[in-house]
Amino acid sequence: MIVLKATQEKVLGALQAVAGIVERRHTLPILANVLIRKTGAQVELTTSDLEIQVRTTADLDGDAGNFSTTVGARKLIDILRSMPADQTVTLSSAQNKLTLQGGKSRFTLQTLPADDFPLVQEAADFGPMFSVPQKTLKLLINQVHFAMAVHDIRYYLNGILFVAEGKSLTLVATDGHRLALAQATLEVEIPKQEVILPRKTVLELQRLLRDEDTPIEMRFAGNQAKFVFSGMEFVTKLVEGKFPDYNRVIPKNHKNSVTLGRAPLLASLQRAAILTSEKFKGVRVNIEPGILRIASSNAEQEEAKEELEVDYAGDTIEIGFNVTYLIDALTNMSQEMVRVDLQDTNSSALITVPEQAGFKYVVMPMRI
Repeated sequence: MIVLKATQEKVLGALQAVAGIVERRHTLPILANVLIRKTGAQVELTTSDLEIQVRTTADLDGDAGNFSTTVGARKLIDILRSMPADQTVTLSSAQNKLTLQGGKSRFTLQTLPADDFPLVQEAADFGPMFSVPQKTLKLLINQVHFAMAVHDIRYYLNGILFVAEGKSLTLVATDGHRLALAQATLEVEIPKQEVILPRKTVLELQRLLRDEDTPIEMRFAGNQAKFVFSGMEFVTKLVEGKFPDYNRVIPKNHKNSVTLGRAPLLASLQRAAILTSEKFKGVRVNIEPGILRIASSNAEQEEAKEELEVDYAGDTIEIGFNVTYLIDALTNMSQEMVRVDLQDTNSSALITVPEQAGFKYVVMPMRI
């Protein structure tokens, strides 16, 4: 039976959309496979890692009738990638094997039964559905994802907090040393819902979301979130635990503030970072009326000094930062100007963007 017949580009596109979560090595061999379900001309592709399940549907022709099987996702993608984009490929099934043909090439692949594929059990208690344009969610994720913790024992920090309340959607990420928050407005009012999406889910959504106005529909349950967009359905487990009270962390009423160009500040920090010590990555920031200085040094007694002219008339402050935290934030912005609010040597700095009220980035000082 011919399961599908389409151009390499079309088949590869559908497979790549779902294959991001597939691990190459797995305790359960079938999780390295993609579940292929054919109903008429429509082919449904599903992958899972037991925590996340991604499904997409595409019109990929082939013989009439229903059919389902599973086959190694990465192998299939690697073979397709090696073929020309405009080549017609066919995937046919016979005797528990799948044969992929394109031009004069032919590959026979082993399959595992579709019934053995562990589908994620969907929650019964999903809250109300709401949506935002895909590009809005993509922007929000881009603005906070870098502040997520990696392998922190406080597992609730290894992800992003989603808070939907009234007409606003807020995303917050923190690793305990810095915190990023971004907000967008919803079209409808919804009751308060708070969930923590795992790190892997966040990175996968970031990969899949498009820079376009088509909506992404979201629904949250007690232990699950569901996203539907661009012909895809994405179901994920949530991180259990209590996220820190982010409102307490964000400084209020700092009396010193400076607004300056993002690109020149980023370039100065990147140059100063070259001579920081590998372990501490510390830079000293010195600000006084009219001038901002950045300095770094390392164990070999090498030093870097940078100076920027700024429109500033506040207190003279010297403060240390992990330079990586500042570079991460500035690299993930596109705006021309940034505003930095400071209190004193020992207080966290607040970085905001004049033209976007919903973004806040807090970074703790470090002793240098």
